[in-house]
Amino acid sequence: MKKSALLSVSDKTNIENFAKGLISNGYSILATGNTAKLLSSNGIEVTEISSLTGFPEIFSGRVKTLHPKVFGGILFRRDNKDDLKQAELNDIMPIDIVCVNLYPFRQTTLKEGVSIEEIIENIDIGGPSLIRAAAKNHKFVSVLTNSDQYESFLSELNKGGISDITNRKLAVQAYSHTAEYDTYIANFFEEKFAQDSTHIRINYPKASGLRYGENPHQKAEIYGDFYSYFDVFHGKELSYNNILDLVSAIELVEELGKNSCTIIKHNNPAGAAAGNDSLDAYLKALKSDPVSAFGGIVAFTSGVDAKVAAELNKIFLEIVVAPSYSDEALELLKKKKDRRLLKQLKKISGTEKIIKTIPGGLLVQDTDSITLNNKELKIVTDKKPSDKEMSDLLFAWTIAKHTKSNAIVFAKEKATLGVGAGQMSRLDSAKIAFMKSKEHGLNLQDSVAASDAFFPFADGLLEIIKCGATSVIQPGGSVRDSEVIEAANKNSISMVFTGIRHFKH
Repeated sequence: MKKSALLSVSDKTNIENFAKGLISNGYSILATGNTAKLLSSNGIEVTEISSLTGFPEIFSGRVKTLHPKVFGGILFRRDNKDDLKQAELNDIMPIDIVCVNLYPFRQTTLKEGVSIEEIIENIDIGGPSLIRAAAKNHKFVSVLTNSDQYESFLSELNKGGISDITNRKLAVQAYSHTAEYDTYIANFFEEKFAQDSTHIRINYPKASGLRYGENPHQKAEIYGDFYSYFDVFHGKELSYNNILDLVSAIELVEELGKNSCTIIKHNNPAGAAAGNDSLDAYLKALKSDPVSAFGGIVAFTSGVDAKVAAELNKIFLEIVVAPSYSDEALELLKKKKDRRLLKQLKKISGTEKIIKTIPGGLLVQDTDSITLNNKELKIVTDKKPSDKEMSDLLFAWTIAKHTKSNAIVFAKEKATLGVGAGQMSRLDSAKIAFMKSKEHGLNLQDSVAASDAFFPFADGLLEIIKCGATSVIQPGGSVRDSEVIEAANKNSISMVFTGIRHFKH
């Protein structure tokens, strides 16, 4: 009995060569409408599926493969006497290879101005059914869902046949393919039409393995399309910790805007600044904590030139990431062979959910993307901040948002002077920020300070005042706000309430 292969592909990459390879191995080719036309136009002998079923494609191609002669040919068990008898009685011929990829549903949803009707027409019905049927019967049927599989499949076929191991591997990939496809469809319709989410569906392809996780004894991988955001073009492989710090750095500088720089260490800003250009921003950020900057991740929102590169080369840095580099800068930066150099390809700020694993499930929340409305800021003290102080307050507030709680940030002229992060007490965070600034010869006199959450007592504010700050920004909302405001007034400083809290755990 002659072997046959069913080809029905939306992505027609290399399908002609694949069909020719199958024919050379003794397979006859069955194909659906457009796939059959393409193969025929390239001189490849092909039988349209309607000739097998005796039934035409109908409803503009909505129904073409949903027929017992197609699914029977895929699903009947070649080692089962009853199945063989029924196949013979119903004139069902075996289909031994199923090569199917699906309508481009996700790509369609991403198109600008696309109608819901066009999106619906790109929900594949027959394709997933064919794939699942072939994967179910993988003991006898090979299923291919991606043009990347063609070359290795033909190579194995040319050597005498496809092994059971390969068929099982292809079946696993097939079920992963349909699961991913259904995930996109379900998520789209739930987001479009449902009032509340009932499930969270995560289905990302593995992008690459990592050397290890947070520690050498932990295994780690990347899933999804991370590398569509960053071009990693020089240096050692990125580590798990590198990626966490990289994301934190980019999230911060994107919010700071043009000509900004941040230096991240262990997921906290060692320094951050907005300047006249990248060099100015980097030098201001570095002053904040040059000791912690050693081994850090440096991110820019503007291009890196030779002057910036020369400064970057003066200390050990794990990663430099920027939207562009001059040729001269690259020549200098590449002298450090292990340091990773990345080009940011597109913005990462968005509305994706934040997901953390917990025993038995997941914690899911929106990103902390709320925008501070300057008109809703509430000046609660007798003294008002100057325009310059207000500008620095908003800068410090942004840094505090991206610093682990409890966070206290001192700033002046859009540069950090001291950062206290991740302490159990807000008072301790203030003391650490002051200690850091003093250690590096920075003066907090006439600086401003930001706190990511309210002061439960006046002692935290008094510590900040003692350090030299003349204006403070905080959410407000404590039962002791009146005591805190009174302390500010007694010390003749200004204070602004945002009404927004920015915990970061």
